[in-house]
Amino acid sequence: MKTLAEMLERVQAQMTALAQRVEQLEAAAQKAHVEEEAPAVTAAKEARPPEPAKPPVTEEELIAISAALAAYMGVRVRIRQIRLLGSQSWAQQGRVWIQASHQLH
Repeated sequence: MKTLAEMLERVQAQMTALAQRVEQLEAAAQKAHVEEEAPAVTAAKEARPPEPAKPPVTEEELIAISAALAAYMGVRVRIRQIRLLGSQSWAQQGRVWIQASHQLH
């Protein structure tokens, strides 16, 4: 019985030492991961080009839009506001059309 109790104490001591070592290794790995990730995130932010400023609608473009609307509607129209809507639907529809045109074997 005494030998079994001593062996059990040694196993428990080893388990405690192993658990502490695992915690140290996990902490070191987490720290290395965070340090490794931080420069990559910073570099990605720096590498991204700034958003280009949207040019205002020129007078010639406004006249062309007005003429197109007048031809389509049959009456002269007064344009009060023009704004560019950021929609990806045309691009998405184009990709769908191209992918659908491929023949799968």
